[in-house]
Amino acid sequence: MALLNFKRRTQAMPATGHLDSFMSGYSIEVMPRTAEKVEDFRDLLPAGTRVYIAHIDGTEIEDMVATARRIADEGFPVMPHFPARSIPDAKTLADWIARYQGEAGIDQALLLGGGIATPRGNFHSSMQLIETGLFDQAGFKRLHVAGHPEGNKDIDPDGSDAVVMEALRWKQDFSERTDARVAMATQFAFDAQPIIAWADRLQAEGIRIPIHVGVAGPAKLQTLIKFAVACGVGPSLKVLQKRAMDVTKLVLPYTPAEVLADLAAHKQAHPDSLIEQVHVFPLGGIKTAAEWVTENAGEAGLPARHAARG
Repeated sequence: MALLNFKRRTQAMPATGHLDSFMSGYSIEVMPRTAEKVEDFRDLLPAGTRVYIAHIDGTEIEDMVATARRIADEGFPVMPHFPARSIPDAKTLADWIARYQGEAGIDQALLLGGGIATPRGNFHSSMQLIETGLFDQAGFKRLHVAGHPEGNKDIDPDGSDAVVMEALRWKQDFSERTDARVAMATQFAFDAQPIIAWADRLQAEGIRIPIHVGVAGPAKLQTLIKFAVACGVGPSLKVLQKRAMDVTKLVLPYTPAEVLADLAAHKQAHPDSLIEQVHVFPLGGIKTAAEWVTENAGEAGLPARHAARG
C-alpha cells in the first residue's frame, strides 16, 4: 500500500482563507541523510520556506554544513540545530558557528538541549549556548528555542512545568536584550487544545515569544506512534491510540488536517495569540509532507515555488 495517494484525498481540509493564511510561511525539517534523497528542494517547497536541519547526535559537522550549504544554494533560509549536550565546549561551538557562516552563509539557528542524556561537556541547555555570547557576536539574525506544549519530563521529572517556565522567563528576558528575532519551535502534538491552552498560559505569565507550532506530517500510524513515544509526546498521543482502535482508520495514513484546522480557526478568532506559524516534522517523508501541505493549504495561500534553476 502506498504511504499516501495524492490523487485521492485523505482527511482533506476545507479550503478556507484563514487556513491558507495560517499555513503560509510554514517551515520544515530535514536531516542530512533525508536531504540526500531530494534532488532539488525547489521542486518541493515554496520559495522562502525555512528549512531546519536536525543535528542527530553522531552526525559529523561536515555533513551538517554541507547540507546547509546545498539547501542555501537552492535559495532557502536554513536553520541548523545546535544541540547543547552534543557540543563539548565553547571552542567547538565557535567553530560550528564559523563554519556555518563562512561556508553556507547561515545567520539563524535553533538552540536546544539535545537528545542525549549525558552531555559531551559542560553544555546541557540552550541558555548556556546563548550565554556564551557567540551567536550575538556573530550577528545571527534569528535564534529559535524549543517549546513543549505538553511538558517535558526530561526537564521537569515531577510532571510540573516549573523549571521549563523559569527557563522561558529567562529566554523572554534574552529576547528583549538581543537584536536577534527569537521564537519557539515546539514539539509536535496531535491535539490543538493542549497547544492553545499552553500558548494562553504563557501569555498570561508575561511570555511574548512567538510560537511556531510543530505538527507531524502525513505518515503511517505505526510510524507516528513510534516517533511520538520516542520524543515524549504527552496526552495528545491518545489521539493516535484512539485512531489505532478504529479499524476503518487503522490502514489509512494520519494527516494533521484536524489539528491544523483547529489551530487556524483559533488564530483567526484570536489574532493576538502567540501562535504565529506552523513547523512541519516530515515523519512520513519530506516529499509526502510538502505535497500534502501544497494540496491542502492551496497554492493561493503559499508563496510561489522557484521558477528558475541555477
